[in-house]
Amino acid sequence: MLSNFNRREFLGRTSAVLSGAYLAGTSLTRAAAPAGPVSVARCKTYDPSELLPIMRTMFDQLGGLGRLVKGKTVAIKINLTGAPSYRLGYLPLEDTHYTHPHVIAATVHLMGQAGAHRIRLLESPWSTADPVEEYILRANWEPRDILGAAPNVEFENTNYLGNAKNYSRLTVPHGGYIFPAFDLNHAYEDCDVFVSIAKMKEHATAGVTLSMKNCFGMTPATIYGAGAGLDEPSLIPKGGRGLVHDGNRQPSKSAPQENDPNTPRQGTYRVPRTVVDLISARPIHLAIVEGIKTMTGGEGPWVRQDLQPAAPGVIVAGLNPVNTDAVCMSVMGFDPMADRGTPPFEACDSTLRLAEDRGLGTRDLKRIQVIGTPVEQARFDFAAIRRKRRSSPLPQTGIRG
Repeated sequence: MLSNFNRREFLGRTSAVLSGAYLAGTSLTRAAAPAGPVSVARCKTYDPSELLPIMRTMFDQLGGLGRLVKGKTVAIKINLTGAPSYRLGYLPLEDTHYTHPHVIAATVHLMGQAGAHRIRLLESPWSTADPVEEYILRANWEPRDILGAAPNVEFENTNYLGNAKNYSRLTVPHGGYIFPAFDLNHAYEDCDVFVSIAKMKEHATAGVTLSMKNCFGMTPATIYGAGAGLDEPSLIPKGGRGLVHDGNRQPSKSAPQENDPNTPRQGTYRVPRTVVDLISARPIHLAIVEGIKTMTGGEGPWVRQDLQPAAPGVIVAGLNPVNTDAVCMSVMGFDPMADRGTPPFEACDSTLRLAEDRGLGTRDLKRIQVIGTPVEQARFDFAAIRRKRRSSPLPQTGIRG
């Protein structure tokens, strides 16, 4: 059933559970990790006449959107990774690596019908303080198609301070793998419900990018970017988040610093842990991963290997991001129980395992109720394509975004 308690209550309950479970050890924490329902649906096209009823049914299967959003301010993190100039051949960005605008508009529309009071669409566009509306115009999208899908819809660029006077400090309940807290754009705190809408993809640094990895982009480049101010945040974002990937410097001194600057300075170690820290500080109430059309081989066209467009024709949604991403991995032909050294985590740590170790959710499919289309009928074998591709050398790590 859809949760109806706020972020403070969520963090209080999570902290109480984690403090005892963590002291007892990882195995107990994993056993206590939540298991919720996950809906899977086949969807062949982005045509609203097909997409809307499918997504409505999926949300109903999870208990109904009204229980989650009625009268609430909803923040939705979308995925627009990389500049609009990055393209896989001549394909539209939304058919390869951007969250499709029709999926965003359908979600907004259904939330409006369910009584959402206000809907904010959040993203940190690549190295710019431009309004998100202008950014997506360069992707050949029409912002009004999304803004008009429900009442009181707005975009906000969370790559810098934006419309607020101060950044919001969100604390990691378990103390954090890498960071104890984050200074983020106010929109991540000023909401009752937080939603992640991701694209179903592999990732050169993190193995896969699904509902959890999508939240890596919450970190403002003015604090966590290559051109961030040393003492205070820069006024505008400059460069990607290389410091989070490589740890070659610390965030602006005004923000919480790393727990231990002696941990490995490798993106394959740091990125999965930072993602878990972020979703611990800003819990996800609804995870949506769309793979109607996507790409294999990485998270964007900048990844130097054999990239291919793909059409899995599937959408996955759940109330717990770890559960949801575990089902997504199975749909992709991967074992969600895999760890470093096993596909798709050949050279990196598993974000799912790290999140499960913190008690955020189980990745064990035996404990997760899959509703709708059985995984076997929804499967698109990314893993088989990866095995064929992996006969060539490993790719370089992903974009510093």
